Amino acid sequence: MHEQLANVTGAVWPAVPDAPPTTMHAVVFRRFGGPEVLEVAEVPVPPAGAGEVMVRVAAVSVGRLLDLTARAGTHPYAKFVLPHALGAEHAGTVAAVGDGVRDVAAGDRVAVFPVLTCGSCAACREGATEACPRLHIIGVHQPGAYAQYTVVPAANVHALPADLDPCTAAGLALAGPVAHNQLTQAGLRARDWVLVQGAASALGSLTAALALHLGARVIGTSRTVGKRERLLEMGLTAALDSTSPALVQDVLALTGGEGVKIAVDNLGDQQVFEATMAALGTRGTVVTSGAFLGEKPRLDLMRLYSRCQRIIGVRTGNVTSAAALWREVDRGFRPVVDRTFPVCRAADAHRYLEQDNNMGRVVLTTGSAEDWTGPR
Repeated sequence: MHEQLANVTGAVWPAVPDAPPTTMHAVVFRRFGGPEVLEVAEVPVPPAGAGEVMVRVAAVSVGRLLDLTARAGTHPYAKFVLPHALGAEHAGTVAAVGDGVRDVAAGDRVAVFPVLTCGSCAACREGATEACPRLHIIGVHQPGAYAQYTVVPAANVHALPADLDPCTAAGLALAGPVAHNQLTQAGLRARDWVLVQGAASALGSLTAALALHLGARVIGTSRTVGKRERLLEMGLTAALDSTSPALVQDVLALTGGEGVKIAVDNLGDQQVFEATMAALGTRGTVVTSGAFLGEKPRLDLMRLYSRCQRIIGVRTGNVTSAAALWREVDRGFRPVVDRTFPVCRAADAHRYLEQDNNMGRVVLTTGSAEDWTGPR
C-alpha cells in the first residue's frame, strides 16, 4: 500500500491498495432539489479500461453551474441518470492503470481535466476541443468525483509536483484551463487592462489572479465590501462595486479614458453586461464562459462595430490551455481557495456556496476515512 501523506489544508493524498476495491462510497442525489438531497451511498467502482486511469480522489471542487444547478435540476444542458454523483475538477492518487498507459503509474499524484471529447470532429482536429459537439464533462454527463474513485482517460490527467496539495490541485483542474483559454482567446498581453466581473467567485477569482500573474492590470468587481477588500489584497489595481452607477466612469478614470482591453463577464446579468460593454475600449474583447443568471442582455450593435469590438464565448478549457495553465503553476501560480469541507458535509458546502459566502474556490476533501464518516 502506498503511503498516505497530509498537507497544510488538512486534505491528504490518499493511500491506494494494491488491488482496487469493487465498491466505494460516493455522495449522490436520487432526485433534484436542495442540498438536502445529497447523501452518501455505496456504489460500484468502475474498472480502468485500455488507455484509462483509476484515480483515488483526494479533493474535488464545488462548482456553482456544474454542481449546484445540476443538483437543483436547472442545469441548461445536462441530462442525468439518477442516482448521480457530481464532481468535475478533482485531484487524487493513481490507483490503477489500464492497458497501454505508460505516462503515469499507481501512486502518482494527478489532477484531472474533466472534459471528454470525441477527438475526431473538425473542432477536435483543430485543437478547439471545447467546441466538440459530443463534449462531455465528468460529473455532469457521467458520474463524477464526489466519490472515492473515478476512471478517466490517461490523456486527461496531469502529474503534479511533490509540493502541490490536493485542494490547490483540485481548484486548478478545470477552472484554470478555462481561465487560461478565456485570456488567450481574448488576446491578453502584458500591461493590458482587464476587467473581471464577479471577481470574488470561484472562476472569477482564479481568472483575476491568472491575469495578474500574466502581467495584466486587473480591475475586479464584487457587490460585497469585504470581498472587494480581499481582491485588493490579491494585488488587483482596483476593486469596484458591480452595481454602482459610477462603475463605468470609475473604469474609464482608471484606464485614462480608454476603457479596458479585455472584460470577462460570466454572470449573464443585463445591468452588469451593459456596464461591461460601456467600459470596453476600442478593439476590446468581452469573453464569457457562462451566464448562470440566465438573463438575455441587450447589445448596442452600432457601438460594437464602430469600436471594432468582439464578444466571444469560451465554453470551457482544452488540452492546450490545460498544458499552458500547468506551466504557469510551475512558475508559481496558485488559485484562491476559500474553504474546504469533508465530503460527508457536501450539503453544507452547497449551502455555503448558494449563500454567496465564498471568496474563491470551495473544495471537498475525500482522501481520508474521516472525510466520509463525520465532521472534523
